[in-house]
Amino acid sequence: MTTNLIKTALTDAFHPEVLEILDNSAAHAGHAGARSGGGHYHVTIVAEAFEGKSLVQRHQLVYKALGELMKQQIHALGINALSPSEQN
Repeated sequence: MTTNLIKTALTDAFHPEVLEILDNSAAHAGHAGARSGGGHYHVTIVAEAFEGKSLVQRHQLVYKALGELMKQQIHALGINALSPSEQN
């Protein structure tokens, strides 16, 4: 299952304090991306690695960690990446 692959990749890369993954694929049934096999996901991740990073840098880190998953298993990805100091 893709959510497990996402969880493993992000956990290995960031050792997050918080990691939530929502699979919104069912809401996009019939969408062109859904037909190609890629799902729609949203992740909330809290990790030290995001401290002092811009929004763009945080997203780049997440995309890099997901690597090959972004090419086939993930069609759309919403990202809420926070440092521990921003969580409160």
